[in-house]
Amino acid sequence: MTTSLEEPIHGKAYDARLVRRLIPFARPYRRRFAGSIALLLGMFAADLVIPYVIRLGVDGPIADARADGDVGSALRELGGLVAILGAVAAIRLALQLGQLLVMTQVGQSILHDLRLKAFSHLQSLSLSYFDRNPVGRLVTRVTNDIETLNELFTSGVSVVFYDLVKIVGVIVVLLFIEPRLTGVALIGLPILVVVSFAFRNHARHAYREIRTRVSRLNAFLQECFQGMRVVQLFNQERRVLERFDGINAEHRKAHVRAHLNWSLFFPSIDLVSTAILAAVVWYSGLAIVDGEIQFGLFLQFWMMLGYLFDPIRELSEKYNVFQSAMASAERVFGLLDERSEIEAPEKPVPLEAARGAIEFDQVTFGYGEGPDVLRDVSFRIAPGEKIAIVGATGAGKTTIINLLGRYYDVRSGHVRVDGHDVRQLDPRALRRQIGLVLQDVFLFPGDILENIRLGDAGISEERVHEAARLVGADRFIEGLPDGYRSEVRERGATQSVGEKQLIAFARVLTFDPAILVLDEATAHIDPETERLLQRALEKTLTGRTAILIAHRLATIRHADRILVFHHGQLREAGTHEELVEQRGLYHRLHLLQSG
Repeated sequence: MTTSLEEPIHGKAYDARLVRRLIPFARPYRRRFAGSIALLLGMFAADLVIPYVIRLGVDGPIADARADGDVGSALRELGGLVAILGAVAAIRLALQLGQLLVMTQVGQSILHDLRLKAFSHLQSLSLSYFDRNPVGRLVTRVTNDIETLNELFTSGVSVVFYDLVKIVGVIVVLLFIEPRLTGVALIGLPILVVVSFAFRNHARHAYREIRTRVSRLNAFLQECFQGMRVVQLFNQERRVLERFDGINAEHRKAHVRAHLNWSLFFPSIDLVSTAILAAVVWYSGLAIVDGEIQFGLFLQFWMMLGYLFDPIRELSEKYNVFQSAMASAERVFGLLDERSEIEAPEKPVPLEAARGAIEFDQVTFGYGEGPDVLRDVSFRIAPGEKIAIVGATGAGKTTIINLLGRYYDVRSGHVRVDGHDVRQLDPRALRRQIGLVLQDVFLFPGDILENIRLGDAGISEERVHEAARLVGADRFIEGLPDGYRSEVRERGATQSVGEKQLIAFARVLTFDPAILVLDEATAHIDPETERLLQRALEKTLTGRTAILIAHRLATIRHADRILVFHHGQLREAGTHEELVEQRGLYHRLHLLQSG
């Protein structure tokens, strides 16, 4: 059974469709690819020269010296040949170094582009996608899976082309050198091909399973680290460790199975190669004794056979590279193929300066395939009006905010801003007009200044300071050693809950939205700070539409209107005094909290 952390293993061993989709990322670097292949061909030419020079030395000066005893002349000729060998080896080394540098740059450039596209696409997906997918799995897509494609570009495509050219070229040269020996050597090639294909079939499943186990491991670690406070609070370390041990063991088994394939494959290749070499040695020995071939020619042929077996072995290894890359490409493009449930219309209605009018018209909504959270909800909020929404947990209060910002689409009905259905608006333009302060504030690593203006260099420091002053955040910020440049650790670990909420208030006011939404935003602020904040909000809410979601009725009793939700329906609406007099749901909440 597949869990939320696991993913099914599927797909082909080699998918031409995936390769075609990778080509556009490589196309901008096609000239470098061509240059890399030219360097590889130069290396192949150098490889052909080295055995030939050795043959010339053995069958020339060395043979002549043995025949006539003129060692001095032989040494001079050998010195020239050795110089040629040194020059060719140096040239080959330079070509190899250049090829590695070029393909490393190409591979990393392609990975940079692909990772940028994947991250950009993730940002465009709707929140429902993140509800369905663990964070660790998505991190694996953008990091591990894309990194796996690096070897495909750096030592995969070009090297496979080089190996194929090398195999064909070596066979042609061998046939030219000595056709009979070549016939003996080629007898064993079909066996090598059969062994390689057998290995391929076993490797396909093993390496896909590795990618699945890595993804599951990352997802589990991500969730555990995020929830470590809860794990330790409820003494669940042993249970979590047991679950991790199981996931880690499956990861280990997947790697062991993959390496078992290699441990069987390489000895099989070596066995067949040794048998071929033995046959060549036996046949060559007879031919040398009979004087049919010279020893130098045999050495050249022997070295060329090494050139033949090496690329065959490398092609089998590169199959592993392609297999792993196809599995990763399958996952990465699966991510890129995800379509956001929230898409901007082709011709969105402009919303440059919103007035802040809000309308819910017979709205019904539920998350995913679940039951309705809101049922036939209708209300209007005038521009500049301050509205409070109250109700028990699960009444649908936060869902109202999700629909207003169009993080989800309604099942039926309409949500309108300034008279326009939010589905007619560009989601980014809509959300720029809504300032949201949540109960659980998220702060990014960096400093306080950048957390308030979110890296927007167009927002001046003076504007940030003014927003912080209005909400009373300047008191604790200026008391820090580095003030607004004080470091903020991951998730704001160095700030108290109240301080994080004040930073969130300053962040919202800095961006100056037309609509301000406070979702339990003052729940963790001490009474003194809350009084300061309420006075600041009286100034900053002027001219803005405000929606206040709160459990504590004391914080919203001065709202222009209060909407009371119960089980996904709007049950009551009015001012604090009107609702108390009605002696309904709000009256009971008021009695419970006031005693």
